Amino acid sequence: MAQLSMKQTINSEPKGKFKAGLVRFYRQLDLQLMVIPALILIFIFSYIPMYGIMIAFQDYKIGHSFSSSPWVGMKHFIYFFNSPEFGTVMRNTIVISLLKFLIGFPAPIFLALILNEVRKMAFKRVVQTITYLPHFMSWVILGGLVTTMLAVDGGSINMLLEKLNLIDKPITFLSLPEYFWGILVTTNVWKEIGFGSIVYLAAIAGVDPHTYEAASIDGASRFKQIYMITLPSIMPVVSIFMILAIGNLVSAGFEDILILAADPAIRDVSDVLDTYVVRVGITNYRYSYATAVGVFKAVVSVGLLTIANFVARKSGNSLW
Repeated sequence: MAQLSMKQTINSEPKGKFKAGLVRFYRQLDLQLMVIPALILIFIFSYIPMYGIMIAFQDYKIGHSFSSSPWVGMKHFIYFFNSPEFGTVMRNTIVISLLKFLIGFPAPIFLALILNEVRKMAFKRVVQTITYLPHFMSWVILGGLVTTMLAVDGGSINMLLEKLNLIDKPITFLSLPEYFWGILVTTNVWKEIGFGSIVYLAAIAGVDPHTYEAASIDGASRFKQIYMITLPSIMPVVSIFMILAIGNLVSAGFEDILILAADPAIRDVSDVLDTYVVRVGITNYRYSYATAVGVFKAVVSVGLLTIANFVARKSGNSLW
């Protein structure tokens, strides 16, 4: 009888969970209905096109169907790995991604911590507006602005350096490889620092004010309160964004590099996976080859995301 009762309990658990799930879904019906359009868009534009991944293993020609294209297996992957540009492209992708991660990831956190300490709301709103604004500008506009500022003729940066007697003649910043990585990373930080700080400011706003009062009574300085209270409180949010950032370490960018690296003279330091796909794959109508490079990038990204999530799981702040 005890064994029969145990079996009935085990069999009823999935049914109970399913019923509880239905009840919870019904109670949140208004919220669930708001999510459905987003799920439909993701399914249409993200999942259905995955059917086209098979052309990475075919010699696909435009106008032919997937089923009629000859199967070539790993041919395009092998060609990419043996390509003389593989090393350069991977080096640029990894270095630019790491620079963006090491500099661009903590920048919004620092800005949020600084803004949280500002007590004059008018000044705080002005700073927030100024730092948020570049995010809403397209890379075409922002890239044009940066190009104008760094121009040889009439560029504000060259004019300032000449006025300060730091240079004798204007520098062609966007044509010299040694300046490109610094310009690219700085521009990215400028564009995203304000918008990225919104999430961290929201997380900081959720910290109990009494905690700061207790720490102040105990004699903790503002810096110590930030280190001992604020940072640990927002660490779950930081961990989640760090996992996502690590998963994108092979996504060095596309629009920003395409606009700022218009000069072929700096291709050795600007060519990354995304620009390489457009330049070699799509421009030359090598769709199968371009897809193969994209699949390689996706596999590496999923691997990095899984590893980062596994490491973060030990601290209890993983995505799944």
